[in-house]
Amino acid sequence: MQVLSGGAAAAVVKAVQAEFEKSTGTSIHGTFSAVGQMRDQLVGGTPCDMVILTKPLIEQLIASGHVVAGSARSLGKVKTGVAVRTGTAHPSVNTREQLHAAMSAAQGIYFPDPDKATAGIHFMNVLKALGLDETMRSKFRVFPNGATAMGEMAKSNESGLIGCTQVTEINYTEGVDLVDVLPAEFELSTDYTLGICTHTQNPAHAELLADLLTGAASAAVRKQGGFEF
Repeated sequence: MQVLSGGAAAAVVKAVQAEFEKSTGTSIHGTFSAVGQMRDQLVGGTPCDMVILTKPLIEQLIASGHVVAGSARSLGKVKTGVAVRTGTAHPSVNTREQLHAAMSAAQGIYFPDPDKATAGIHFMNVLKALGLDETMRSKFRVFPNGATAMGEMAKSNESGLIGCTQVTEINYTEGVDLVDVLPAEFELSTDYTLGICTHTQNPAHAELLADLLTGAASAAVRKQGGFEF
């Protein structure tokens, strides 16, 4: 079972993998990265049974014939948050002014691809709105997806680090802490939605995986990670 997924849903897929594989005898091979990159891989011909992307991208792929109409199902909504390395001070980020101060003071700002990743695109727009997109550019630490960005921040020896990505990618990464979601004026809540690919080799198994990803089997791990449903 080939799955192309946004990084925010990686832990959910992994949480149900053993149950799925035991029930079907079929292995899950998941690729997790920025949703734009995953969309491009599917459209480019990468074999795929299921995609987990943002709701608008799934709707586009249904329209283009890459995803089966009527197969879209939501895993839940995920907000975008601010993170620091575990054991370091938590700055206040509840207002525009506080967020500006926290970002301005950082020695390194970790976030996902500002061209392909949902949170990266959004956060770059936040930095532009704060007037920090040029003045702080030397502090940017950009990675292909939020999970990688958080993992690298956790391992870094630099001090004064801060990051921004989907709250799931923060909550599921050991060594970083969620400080808070972005201030209300900059809030981004993303509906992560799965779709079964038109060219799946096993529609029945894809349907079972969809049940596991959106049902009781994954509810606890979704809630723990920050999915709202």
